[in-house]
Amino acid sequence: MSKDSLAVIGGGVIGLAVARRALLDGLSVRVHRTLGGLGVPPGRRRGGERSDPGNMGSWGASWVAGGMLTPHSEGWPGEEQLLQLGLESLRLWHAGFLDGLPADVVTARESLVVGVDRADATDLRTVADWLSAQGHPVTVTTTARDTEPLLAQGIRHGFLAADELAVDNRKLVGALEAHCEQLGVQWAAPVERLDDARDGVETVVIANGIDAPALWPGLQVRPVKGEVLRLRWRRGCMPVPQRVVRARVHGRSVYLVPRADGVVVGATQYEHGRDTAPSVTGVRELLDDACEVMPALGEYELAECAAGLRPMTPDNMPIVGRLDDHTLVATGHGRSGFLLAPWTAERIAAELIGARA
Repeated sequence: MSKDSLAVIGGGVIGLAVARRALLDGLSVRVHRTLGGLGVPPGRRRGGERSDPGNMGSWGASWVAGGMLTPHSEGWPGEEQLLQLGLESLRLWHAGFLDGLPADVVTARESLVVGVDRADATDLRTVADWLSAQGHPVTVTTTARDTEPLLAQGIRHGFLAADELAVDNRKLVGALEAHCEQLGVQWAAPVERLDDARDGVETVVIANGIDAPALWPGLQVRPVKGEVLRLRWRRGCMPVPQRVVRARVHGRSVYLVPRADGVVVGATQYEHGRDTAPSVTGVRELLDDACEVMPALGEYELAECAAGLRPMTPDNMPIVGRLDDHTLVATGHGRSGFLLAPWTAERIAAELIGARA
C-alpha cells in the first residue's frame, strides 16, 4: 500500500475537484461514484437532452445546481466566516482552478443583486453595508435597469459584484470528469461501507454529500431540498441575460443564471427529508418571482423542473478535514458546493501533502 494512493467516495463537483487536485499532485486516485440526491429518474428526457444515467446518479446535487460563484451576493450578516471561505475560493477560481477546462463552462462574469420593493431594497442595503464593513465593498446602484434592461420597470435599487462568476454546472462537472480521465483516474462502483473503499489505498476521502453520515456516523449533515428550473430561449424572445441576477422578491430570494440556451432559476430551500419530487408550490413560486423580476422570461420555454438535496450542517459551514490517520472528509457545503470546490481541493491537498512529508 502506497502513501501516494487515494480513494474518493463521491462523483459530484467536490469529489471530482479533490480527485483532480490529487492527480495533479502525482497521486494514484480511484473515484467511487455514488447514487442519489436526484428528482428525475435516470434516462428520462429533460428539456430535449438525453440524460446519462451514470452522470445523473453519480453527480448528486451537482446535477441540479445553479453553478453560482457568488460570495458577495449570497452573503448575510452573521455569516462572516462563510463569506471569507467563499472569497478565498473565488480567488482560486480566478487564479487557476479553470486551467485545463473548456472556456464555455463559464456562463457569466458579473452579478447584479436587486430588490423588488422598498423592504427588499433595505435588506440589500444592509448586506452592502455589511460587506463594506468586512472590507469587501460592492458597487451600489439606484439605476439597476441601466445595467440590465430586462428587469421589470420599477426595479432600481441593488448592487454589482464585478468579480463573481457563474458556471454551467453540468458542463463543469463533465469537464472535471474528462480531465480526471486524462490524468489517469480509476473509476469504481459505489460503496456501502467505508472499508469497501480502503482496498489498496492509504487514504479515503468521504465526499458523498448527504450520504456521508452513513459511512461515518456522527457527521452532522442533513438533506435540504432545493428546486431548480431551466427556462429555454425561444425564437422571438428577448435575449438571455449576460450576468447573474439575484433578487429579493417580497422577502424571498430568487436567482437567474445565464446558460448558453436560456436561464436557470432557483432555488427553494426547505426541510423535507429525502423527497426530491418538484412540488407545485415550489415551482409556482420560482416562476412567479422570476417573472416579477424579469417579465420577458414568461415567453421562454419551461424546459425542466428538478430538485436536489443540499448537504447542510447546523452552522452552515462545510466539514472538511481529517477524521483519522487514513480518512478525510469533504461534505456539508450546503448551497456553496460549486463555489467552495477549489478551496476544498486545496484543503484536502494540504492534509495529504502533510501526511506524505
